[in-house]
Amino acid sequence: MCGIVGYIGKRDVAPLLLEGLQRLEYRGYDSAGIVVTSPKAAGLKMVKAKGRVRDLEARVPKRFAGTTGIAHTRWATHGAPSDVNAHPHLDPENKVAVVHNGIVDNAAELRAKLEAEGVVFASETDTEVITHLIARSQADSLEEKVREALKHIEGTYGIAVMHADFNDRIVVARNGSPVVLGIGEKEMFVASDVAALVTHTRQVVTLDDGEMATLKADDFRTYTTTGASTNATPETVEWEAASYDMGGHDTYMHKEISEQPDAVDRVLRGRIDDRFSTVHLGGLNLDAREARSIRRIKILGCGTSYHAGLIGASLIEGMARIPADAEPASEFRYRNPVVDPDTLYIAVSQSGETYDVLAAVQELKRKGARVLGVVNVVGSAIAREADGGVYVHAGPEVCVVSTKCFTNTVVAFALLALHLGRIRDLSVTDGKRIIEGLRKLPGQIEEILKTEDEIKKLAQEYAGAQSMMFIGRVRGYPVALEASLKLKEISYIHAEAYPASELKHGPLALIEPALPTVAIVPDDDLLEKNRAALEEIKARSGRILAVAHQPQEKADHTIVVPKNEDELDPILMGIPLQLLAYHTALAMGRDIDKPRNLAKSVTVE
Repeated sequence: MCGIVGYIGKRDVAPLLLEGLQRLEYRGYDSAGIVVTSPKAAGLKMVKAKGRVRDLEARVPKRFAGTTGIAHTRWATHGAPSDVNAHPHLDPENKVAVVHNGIVDNAAELRAKLEAEGVVFASETDTEVITHLIARSQADSLEEKVREALKHIEGTYGIAVMHADFNDRIVVARNGSPVVLGIGEKEMFVASDVAALVTHTRQVVTLDDGEMATLKADDFRTYTTTGASTNATPETVEWEAASYDMGGHDTYMHKEISEQPDAVDRVLRGRIDDRFSTVHLGGLNLDAREARSIRRIKILGCGTSYHAGLIGASLIEGMARIPADAEPASEFRYRNPVVDPDTLYIAVSQSGETYDVLAAVQELKRKGARVLGVVNVVGSAIAREADGGVYVHAGPEVCVVSTKCFTNTVVAFALLALHLGRIRDLSVTDGKRIIEGLRKLPGQIEEILKTEDEIKKLAQEYAGAQSMMFIGRVRGYPVALEASLKLKEISYIHAEAYPASELKHGPLALIEPALPTVAIVPDDDLLEKNRAALEEIKARSGRILAVAHQPQEKADHTIVVPKNEDELDPILMGIPLQLLAYHTALAMGRDIDKPRNLAKSVTVE
């Protein structure tokens, strides 16, 4: 979950690396470090600091010249945030520098072995093991030194390595954690995310697992960890540097919430087929005969992506009449699942690099399953591993908590459900109805965003709560789960979500005036059932904030949202709850874009 950035060329490297770290700070922000050198330098120069990138920048001396360097912003796994535990890690002779994203699973075993051989460790990190292994190698080239070291490593890694004796190059490697090369004009870049690269180049090469690369100022080459050459071809990144700017907003989260009308329009653009009342999803690699043979669909995701998968499963069952369910990917592969050849598996990940989801995909592929990906990042690991899939085209999302990508993922599932439904038994009339509903979404989201001032006032009223409950029924329950997650992620208010039908089976014991309940109350065939749940809460003096299509008599407050088709209503009902979480956290003075203990792209287990 850490951020890596590196450069080799002719420019002064420190400002480039610090700029790159600032763009990657959403991947980790408890400490940061930088190491630089140049062809004429006598060795490596390093600065590290606990805290944010700005704390590192304040420590970098004015005379810190170099034309080659690597830098890192950390999300702690082994060892508490500190100057010493920050990356890069150097060997005692200050010849080898390593930055690392991932986890060395056998670090304790390797550490004990190295200590028995007389190695003294400076930090508590697993990464320092890699540094010592490279430094102790007797191989003649840096590439071979890194390759020998990696033979001993079990776990995940994206690494960048510099060596004082080979100061004309940076060697990088990947296994489970992203590594992206940026191809410039007589200069080369490396990063764990294209966000650090797009200011300087849009030509990139994404390494595969088990692949390494050597970067020199005027050239690069890729090869496997066994030494076999690979033929990497640069691709053009579709996102521009301006996509990563705040655009006049106070936070990235606010910017990304406000971008949702345009984002939803993008995921729909060019995909609707009015002639047959369906949609085109060319990347599925799934023809009509194969689609009709599917007997079950299993959706795998983590966190927000799992919640989107729950809504997706409901959409698929409702429109395509295929049994579908969602499961946390982090649990799936550890229960020795039965992999059915008639089941279609769908992996959901905003970054396309989420380790738990990627590992589940790899396990499924090993067992012969057909896997589709629903991801935001083109060319990401899951996109490459899957048999096909749907890009959600939300654009870059920098805030740690997901908003527009969640919404676009659910819309992508609606497209997939419509596509499968029209191949099977969904009528032309229902197809047209859903398409009309999809086309209304951007405008209706705009309507909801215009009520922000009203939602802000409500957030200030509820910001004093110590805990909150979120309830919804059937389609509304995943909305409640996601809203609960958003609130706890950025406000740190304890929040729980329950199916409204489960209230009387335990959660009613918690109801009191000090525990507000947020209720999802769509105007559908379960409206009266949901109103009965509000009656139960109000009878116990509970405060209620309803999200509904019309004012609710039993609620203390109602956020009214526009009505769409029943199937698509969850998409709209989640939007005001993003704003509620945002303004609650703002009222409490939280660091909204960088909540404590969290990072954006979860590339470790």
